[in-house]
Amino acid sequence: MAKRAHRLREREAGMAEIHLRLPRDEAQRLQVASKAGHFREALRSFLDETVLDLGMWPALKELTWNRAGRWITAEDAFALYERNWRFLDPSRLAADEAALIERLKHRFGAGVLNA
Repeated sequence: MAKRAHRLREREAGMAEIHLRLPRDEAQRLQVASKAGHFREALRSFLDETVLDLGMWPALKELTWNRAGRWITAEDAFALYERNWRFLDPSRLAADEAALIERLKHRFGAGVLNA
């Protein structure tokens, strides 16, 4: 009963538990790293660079109209921008989304957007 109440409190607080299947050495390293004081900050930074929230990027959201999820990998986002560039009007992109595309272009496209 106590464990169930504890899990319920965590869910209500917005906490979620995930399970990863990793090689033993990586799992042990992750377990040790998770105890470091700056772990959450480093994880948040990694996720910000690796996963995008579709709700934050209007043009990308339009390109992903047929997806149900909220998140997309940065690499997949770049591929979508690149494949569908002909459907976008660069002059209508918000400054922050144009900057995102520029960052993705340098990270995944070697500085080139094959439009």
